[in-house]
Amino acid sequence: MKSPLLLRYPTIIVFGNSGSGKSTLARNLVSKHPEWPHLDLDSIAWCHKDDQSVPKRKPHHIATQELDRWIMAQQQRKPPELWIMEGCYADLLSHVAPKATLTIFLNLPILTCQENAKARPWEPHKYPHGKQDQDANLPMLLDWIADYEHRSKDSDFSKHAHQALFDSFDGKKLEITSNWSPQDYSIEQTLLSLN
Repeated sequence: MKSPLLLRYPTIIVFGNSGSGKSTLARNLVSKHPEWPHLDLDSIAWCHKDDQSVPKRKPHHIATQELDRWIMAQQQRKPPELWIMEGCYADLLSHVAPKATLTIFLNLPILTCQENAKARPWEPHKYPHGKQDQDANLPMLLDWIADYEHRSKDSDFSKHAHQALFDSFDGKKLEITSNWSPQDYSIEQTLLSLN
């Protein structure tokens, strides 16, 4: 039998600036409900690269095709139509938003996101050669985070694009504006209390 949360919000999108806690929040929910498939959109958005190449976005039509295939695969599962997606790609999130029952916008202050990025543990799926590569990338990441509110309105990574996605979403939605901790309160109870 599904939990009340899965019954109410079977499909969720989570987005915000780098360092806002998207993966942490999604993993927290999935840890309590392992039947919920979790997709980090980084795995869809980027071309595979060798060690010498610069990371490059996949063409939009290729990424959305992969996204559609992933969603179709979830529809074959038992129970069907359960998923949580998280990322900062407004174009990909907009593609799946009509299928989502809840959207969560992590709209934290820039300095908080930067502090979160500094405290981030090693992410071997992004930096397979070691934490030293992650640490070497940190100055670029901090600059990227700082630019969030100043990026072009056309940028899928901008605060403007995220705010527009949040504002246009027709279903239930939650905006989180400060760091949250699983120890401080239950995100699940917060979601279930939404009007």
